[in-house]
Amino acid sequence: MADKKLQGFFSYVTISEYDEKWQFVCTDGGSTTIAPYVEYPPHKNMHPNSHKSVATGRILNEYQIVYITQGKGELQANNTRYAINPGTVFIIFPGMYHTYKPAFEIGWTEYWVGFKGPYLEKLQLEGFISPDHPCYYVGLQNSLLSLYDQILEEIRSQKPFFQLKASSYTLSLLAEILSYEKQNLQHCHSEQIVEKAKFIMEEHVYGEIHVDFICRSIGVSSSHLNDVFKSYTGMTPYHYFIGIKIHKAKELLEKGDQSIKEIAFRLGFTDQYYFSRLFKKKTGISPSHWASYLYR
Repeated sequence: MADKKLQGFFSYVTISEYDEKWQFVCTDGGSTTIAPYVEYPPHKNMHPNSHKSVATGRILNEYQIVYITQGKGELQANNTRYAINPGTVFIIFPGMYHTYKPAFEIGWTEYWVGFKGPYLEKLQLEGFISPDHPCYYVGLQNSLLSLYDQILEEIRSQKPFFQLKASSYTLSLLAEILSYEKQNLQHCHSEQIVEKAKFIMEEHVYGEIHVDFICRSIGVSSSHLNDVFKSYTGMTPYHYFIGIKIHKAKELLEKGDQSIKEIAFRLGFTDQYYFSRLFKKKTGISPSHWASYLYR
């Protein structure tokens, strides 16, 4: 949980030649809650000229990580408008023309830290961060608030060698954000695997397919498909495929224009009696009694 004594705090840090040898230095930081119908940014005259025009348009010579935990607003950067909601982090890059502000009638709570150094340029060059991808939805994470609190406390107290600690915490903050992003991407990738597998099953509902065929089509191992599919659906791909067939069998039985034998063969069952037993096991009712069960 955020330290309330650091709410409404901000400071711009003096950087020494010794600090710059670290190749990653913290330049400023703060946190504040903007109430509805309040001009943004507050305390405008207390910010450097390069920073105070955040709501109208500016270019910085540093990076910033801004975390919004309450309220709503928007970021405009790279000629793109991004909706900002609670749990959103966005990164400002040096030389990026941008504006951001809370919705006037809503306000927001923000945490930010500024930093710069050659190490950041290396991270950008290697593709870890990019001005083409400034926004990250990480959710409301206590780990991020804790790191912001540690950064702001170091900036506030300015004890000997505070810059090294503040910069280290800032790098940890960046790493934490990127790890959440990676987790979200993995989640999205897993969801895509499941949806692709479902699509293939639907396409082949009138035939027979094996898990190996699905795996080859998607490009994953059978063990990975089973693990991911079961985590999303609660069943294996095989049992899900059988469920699709039984659902389709119900639809065909309701039409009443095909025999049980014809439906079984149409759905890829070579043995109509096995189909009937399976249908009854899944539904509790035999195929021959399904239509009468529906309309009783």
